[in-house]
Amino acid sequence: MPRPATYDRDETLDTAMTLFWDKGYHATSLKDLEAALNMKPGSIYAAFKSKENLYLLALEKYSETFRALFKTKVAEAKSPLQGLADHLRSYALLSPNDTTRKACMLTKTMVDTGSTDAAIADRSRQYMEAMRMEIASAFNAAKTLGEINSDMSPERLARRYQANVTALRLELHQKTNQAELCELAEDMAREVEALRA
Repeated sequence: MPRPATYDRDETLDTAMTLFWDKGYHATSLKDLEAALNMKPGSIYAAFKSKENLYLLALEKYSETFRALFKTKVAEAKSPLQGLADHLRSYALLSPNDTTRKACMLTKTMVDTGSTDAAIADRSRQYMEAMRMEIASAFNAAKTLGEINSDMSPERLARRYQANVTALRLELHQKTNQAELCELAEDMAREVEALRA
């Protein structure tokens, strides 16, 4: 009979996600994982099978977490288009101590593993696509409500929007001056609002 797990799986995945997000897949060593997770190598492998599998699980958690935050932001807004605009503004409002003030983990993963670990890079691309579909769904809701013109493509708008989010995340990662970051986010948000029919 297997021994019960002596760790909180969700908490462990959160910790692994933060570590991998900071250091990347290749730069994170087993010793880094041991220290961060407070687990011995045998326990890590027993729980997660491999470093690659642990990374994929952390990547999945990242994707699900940020897609859920986006959906909530749009759902809580007075309209889908306003939710999309406010989501862009929210990046400039992150506290200086917020641990999410860095480049997107999915983007960093594709750069880090694109030519070395096809399975990880492909999974990251799939999650980016899922996020883009979530954004397209918000634009489609705006279209259904008549907020944007009927001839506009939600998929094309979503691709542009995702590119803007990636750019904002890169500015956060580079610790861009707060005033400049606010101006950039505001410009992007107003571009979304300007789509209003």
